[in-house]
This record gives sequence, structure tokens and C-alpha cells, in this order.
Amino acid sequence: MKSTYQIAVLPGDGIGNEVMQAAAALLQALEPRIGIHFALEWHKAGAQHYLDTGVSLPESVLRACEQADAILFGAMGLPHVRGADGTEIIPQLDLRFHFDLYAGVRPIRTFKGLPTPLSHPKAQNIDFVLVRENTEGLFYARGRGDVRSVDGIETEVYDTMKISRHGTARICEFAFKLAERRAATKGREGRVTNVDKANVFASMAFWRKVFEESAAAHPGVAADNAYVDAMALNLVMKPWTYDVMVTENMFGDILSDLIAALVGGMGMAPSGDIGDKHGLFQPAHGTAPDIAGQGKANPTAMLLSTAMMLDWLADHSGDTRLADGAAMIERAVEHVFANGSVRPMEFGGPHGTADVTRAVVGALKAKAAT
Repeated sequence: MKSTYQIAVLPGDGIGNEVMQAAAALLQALEPRIGIHFALEWHKAGAQHYLDTGVSLPESVLRACEQADAILFGAMGLPHVRGADGTEIIPQLDLRFHFDLYAGVRPIRTFKGLPTPLSHPKAQNIDFVLVRENTEGLFYARGRGDVRSVDGIETEVYDTMKISRHGTARICEFAFKLAERRAATKGREGRVTNVDKANVFASMAFWRKVFEESAAAHPGVAADNAYVDAMALNLVMKPWTYDVMVTENMFGDILSDLIAALVGGMGMAPSGDIGDKHGLFQPAHGTAPDIAGQGKANPTAMLLSTAMMLDWLADHSGDTRLADGAAMIERAVEHVFANGSVRPMEFGGPHGTADVTRAVVGALKAKAAT
């Protein structure tokens, strides 16, 4: 087994830098408890780097990410930093396409001790995963928009959605395998819900056809379909009924924010962008420039994303110490919220980034020693 894992660290912009410091402190505290050293290699990239240098994602950073065992990512992008086409500078999309990180994995769950926006008692039992296809869909149109003009005046712009059999089949297969693993862990039947707009778009009808083919190959997992507009309603009315959802890129982007709101906010939403060879892990939130530098950011999503990274590394390396470390992080986060020792500002509490980090690191050390 390896004694050291190389982690490419891209803190990025805004609160990305602050929450990444929390992740680094957590990994440092974890090292002696699982007998692994995490060599964190810090790299500059993002919107501010683009302003400073004219390059958002240097080639040297890309090469470092290729060589690393995993990529730990903060947040990138600033609303006022845009390219010639008017869109934001967001290198995370470049990384997804370069490394073919086709599975956007967005787990969401409630934590005891924290309030939920939904008043229904069953809202305390929210625990599901949104799987987002990351490389096709409407996001495929990025940089490919067809701008049409008449007499020098822009009159129409077309962005084309791409849905391929290859891309759809592999994300559906990923979702069904994830549901099988969750079923084995939780001792219940797995279920995958497909989210599309197959009643309107031919591309989505094709997506659904491929999904149902994948469902037929996994008879031990329940499968159903929902239109994205109905799903937006159901996620507010009964989110505790879902297990794994799989959807197109743009739909997944939108629903990711909605599901974070169900458990209190974006600061509770971890994510992983996963391919066959590489994995990038980041909080689902943005750079939040309105609170950057103030120590107010909730680092929980970053800490949970770090646990996701360790789980992924454990699967890829066969090193069970990494899975043990991920479980330690999860238990430490659960502990500090359940005992009421911290309440992030995101939940109306008094505790900022440093407070939450200190509490989770303290719980990790204490629980690992017992």
C-alpha cells in the first residue's frame, strides 16, 4: 500500500480559498490516524488568475492534475470576470471535459441537530444522490454557440443540446451501480429515478429509451421516470422518497441547487466529478464573493467533499485505510451538529469557517482516539 497520496489542490476564487484551508487542516489531522500522508500540491487557477495573467487554467496545472491521485477543488469564477462571449471564466468545466469526468455525483442528506427548511417530520430523513451527466447535454454547447446577425446586429443565438447513446448509457450504468451499492449498505432495495423532458424533446425521448435499456439490465434495482418540472415539485413536497436520480447536464445543474436548499443551503452540498481514471471533488457552492474574506463561509460541503475523495481513492486503490478516513470525517461532522456544539452562520448561528473547522477536527481527533 502507498504511504503517500498526491493531491492536486486548486482553491480557486472567493471562499474557495477559505474552505480549502479547512479541508487541508482536516486531512492533516487525519494523517496519523490512518497512517497515510497526503501531499497537497497547491496551484493557482480561476477567474482572478485570469485577470492577473490572462490564463484561467495554466497548462502546468493541467499536467499536475493529470499526475495527481485526485483533485481537490475549492470554487472558481467571479461574476465580473467574463470572456469575449459574455460568459464567466469557469475552468472547472474545462477540467470536466479534459478528464472526461462524466459523472457529477451530488449526495445530499440532513444532519441531526440542524434545522431543515421543510416542516414535514420526514424531512429529517432526506438521503439521496443526484447523478448528473457532466460532458454532454446543453453544456456541450459551451463555446459552440451559433450567433446569427443581420446587418451587423445579433438577432439569434442557438445552443445545441447533445445526447449520445455512449454518454447516456454510461451515466445510467453509473447510477444503477451506485444504487446497488447503496442498497447493500443500507439494507434496502435500490431505486433509480430518471429525470428528463421526454414529452417535448426528441433528445430527451432518446435519453429515456437508453435509460430504460439500462434499467432492464439491472432488474434488482427499481426504476422510474419523471419530467424535470414535476421533479422540481416533488423534491419540495417529498424529497425523502428518493434514492438515486440521474439526469442531463443542465437539469442536474439546476436541481443541484434545489436539493441543497432542502437541507439548509449550499454549504451542506458536497460533490464529486468522476471519470473512469480521474476524480475531482469540490463543494457544490460557488465563490460567494459577497462574503469572501469575512470568515463566514460554511466549510461543511468542502469537508464532506474531502470524505468523498477518500472513498473514491479507496475504491480505486483498494486501500481500506482511505475508506476508514472517510468514515471518520463523516462521523466527526455528524457529531458536532448532533451535539449542538456549532451552528454555521448559514443556519443563523454564530459560527464561521474557523469555528466549524476547529469543531470537526476536534471531534475527529477525539472519536479516533476512543
